[in-house]
Amino acid sequence: MEYNIDELMPLCEKYLRFCGTMKNLDYKTIKSYSIDLRQYRGFIRERELAWEDKKAIELYIESMHSKYKPKSVKRKIASLKAFFHYLEAEDIIKVNPFHKIQIKYKEPFLLPKTIPLKSIERIINFAYRELKLKRTVYGRKTALRNALVLELLFATGMRISELCSLTVEQIDLSEYIIKIYGKGSKERLIQICNKNIQSLIKEYFSVFKYELSYQSYLFINRLGRRLSEQSVRNMISLYAKEANINMHITPHMFRHSFATLLLEEDVDIRYIQQMLGHSSITTTQIYTHTSINKQKNILTVKHPRNKIDDSCHLGD
Repeated sequence: MEYNIDELMPLCEKYLRFCGTMKNLDYKTIKSYSIDLRQYRGFIRERELAWEDKKAIELYIESMHSKYKPKSVKRKIASLKAFFHYLEAEDIIKVNPFHKIQIKYKEPFLLPKTIPLKSIERIINFAYRELKLKRTVYGRKTALRNALVLELLFATGMRISELCSLTVEQIDLSEYIIKIYGKGSKERLIQICNKNIQSLIKEYFSVFKYELSYQSYLFINRLGRRLSEQSVRNMISLYAKEANINMHITPHMFRHSFATLLLEEDVDIRYIQQMLGHSSITTTQIYTHTSINKQKNILTVKHPRNKIDDSCHLGD
């Protein structure tokens, strides 16, 4: 059975509903799928190709390599591949063209960007100085919120989307345990063990007692609405600048730093995987490439060259 381009749109809509109801995917993931499928439809319509044809998909992939970076191409192909897999599983198409397409990715290996611990210390210290200096009620509340945002990003390694989506119900104030909903609504628990951060959380709930009584989100803006991810990015950029940190810092870099610094403290990578909410340990293993400080310590203290007789050196 063959389908023309006009029948592709309802199939895409049906698939996206399936992703939301049956696969319970995050709305951001579904939005990305929707954009990717719309781009494919536009490509097919413009060239008047049969959308389920193997050659059409190969031409589409070829065109993407000239427009996007390898990582983006890989994601867009994965979106399209998942769509065709769904069509095959639902018997909407008899033959899945992806079974006959060989794809090789040349994705560059990029190390996660981390923040030096001294820089993290400076930006957090600046946040507390701001909190002490503010005299107005609004100014103090904003500074208190910002300080807690920074502390939680570093204390938990959570994603910025996870932090901004936190609700009051996700915080256990008796044990200081945070329930985090990650990608695919996967749940994980992170305990806040640092006494200073515990005190900050307690203060936050006390100061924002009225707002949190009618607002479900933990972090809110001046209008009483959910704090946006862009607002957090802007705040971090401003605080870093004010703290005289000469590097561009993003919220996700706190997550990278959380994982890398724990690894340098000999924490088992499987625990780090669990705390980050990674489905596969392969994703977590990228941090083993970033621990240059740990590598230096190992080579300085444990390298077998240290056992070779001291006479084996250049003379004075």
